[in-house]
Amino acid sequence: MTDIKLFFWPGSCSIAPHILLHEAGLDFTPLKVEARGNEMVFPQDYRDVNPKMRVPVILVGDEVITEFPAVCTIISQLSKEKKLMGQTPLETVRVYEWLNYLSGTVHASAFGHLFRPWRWTTSDDPEIHNGIKEKAKENAIGCFEYIESRLRDEVAFAVGHDLTAVDGLLYAMYRWAKSSGLVLTSYSKYTRLVENIEKRETVKATLEKEGLDSILSL
Repeated sequence: MTDIKLFFWPGSCSIAPHILLHEAGLDFTPLKVEARGNEMVFPQDYRDVNPKMRVPVILVGDEVITEFPAVCTIISQLSKEKKLMGQTPLETVRVYEWLNYLSGTVHASAFGHLFRPWRWTTSDDPEIHNGIKEKAKENAIGCFEYIESRLRDEVAFAVGHDLTAVDGLLYAMYRWAKSSGLVLTSYSKYTRLVENIEKRETVKATLEKEGLDSILSL
């Protein structure tokens, strides 16, 4: 049996592969990254594993795998019967389409700027940082409107008729938005997806391990 370790930071995007590992039914060791502060200052032993200093990271045997789509892909490859990256070739394409948009656009242009505005300017001026955060909220709203338009009325999953890696990342981003004070009442399909996700035992197990409450109770 291949040894699997997932490095995670509670509530970050790493919650999605954490959920996937439970969905896959794989034996794995979840390792909380003891980062310090909002900037997530990683300890040296983690930097040795991943010089990018980001989560998620998954270790499969001696292989170190980084970047969200790659981490989700290896989990799916280790549990092919679960079809966590889609049931058909077209669904798999749609999963990657979603993941690239969510990780490349929504994460970067919205939440990355909202949570860490100082990364995007050389200024220490709080007013400039606040301006970046306000623009990030506008970006998040625009992204959420697009997400809502892509979700379906009849199915509470982003792709196909069962959970994929996309749903886990959508769940993480909904948590970020709600905890940031964004009003989400206009996104009924997105909210229904999150409600559906939180009913799953795999998600409950993940939240317990990460020390998180249901986002719907907040």
